[in-house]
Amino acid sequence: MRLTGTVINYYHHCRRQCWLFCNKINLEDNSEDVRIGKVLHELKTDGKSEVAIESIKLDKITNEYVVEMKKSDADINAALAQLEFYLVTLRRKGIDRKGRLECVEKNKQQQKIHFVEVTAERQMELEELYKQIEDFVNTKMPPEVTKKNYCRKCAYYDYCFL
Repeated sequence: MRLTGTVINYYHHCRRQCWLFCNKINLEDNSEDVRIGKVLHELKTDGKSEVAIESIKLDKITNEYVVEMKKSDADINAALAQLEFYLVTLRRKGIDRKGRLECVEKNKQQQKIHFVEVTAERQMELEELYKQIEDFVNTKMPPEVTKKNYCRKCAYYDYCFL
């Protein structure tokens, strides 16, 4: 399985969601929140600036930044991990950038824009983590259900809890 930004995001957000998604159990097409996020993304980028390189799709890339846009700041750590994955993937290709995360809705954080840089030391840590994620998604069974506050809004809620 080739890692993508979505897989990295899901791994940090909910490992069960990550495993289900990677094992072709995709319930997101029925999610209203996912549809809203896609529409906001299209409006924000005019549908023109997305760049695809290997297994990543960048919302925008400039001379200085890779810009990732999110509907909200609800899980900033997962979004930043996704952005770090993009930076590492680009660095492997000789493209060195900083990361800029823009959240349309500011609910939990103090600011709408967050910045990230991946040092050489951090890249080594991340490369090891990516190997662990690849091993994780190839296990035979998904992790047990762990109920969290945000589960009710998840596209996989019915699958996990009903």
